[in-house]
Amino acid sequence: MKTHQVVLLIGGNLGDRFLYLSQALGRIRAAFQLIKKSGVYETEAWGGISSGNYLNQALLVKTNLQPSQVLAVGKEIEQGLGRTRDVHWGDRTMDIDIIYYDDTIIHTPLLTIPHPLLHQRRFVLLPLVELIPFFVHPVFQLNQLELLSKLDDPSRVIRLPDSSN
Repeated sequence: MKTHQVVLLIGGNLGDRFLYLSQALGRIRAAFQLIKKSGVYETEAWGGISSGNYLNQALLVKTNLQPSQVLAVGKEIEQGLGRTRDVHWGDRTMDIDIIYYDDTIIHTPLLTIPHPLLHQRRFVLLPLVELIPFFVHPVFQLNQLELLSKLDDPSRVIRLPDSSN
């Protein structure tokens, strides 16, 4: 069975953000093989109507699961951590996005990989540069450092001091 490398971005802005991040990481470790993780970043809300800063972290995992199965596991973890989907881009306890799945390009009604907005979001690119700086985006044919250098997003994103997460 083929093993796939998947990059996930996890984050939320409601409740005990550090606790939710830690719990999500624990559940992800139980479902996938964690290879590497970025630091934790505090970020301003992007788009939508969120109130309050987010904590975000990028994870590199290995799995035998197909993309739709990875998505299902992510949604199950989100729901287990109290995620509700009342408002698009609204406040949430936990959000788990699939950023990359190998160098696969997928466009279905339920799933788009690479994540369609990653190149527009500082809060995604900074952790990706830390995690996989030279991985080439399969659509744009630019690595993460190059994507960051072309970014036009003034959002404030701060890497927090290392913690036990």
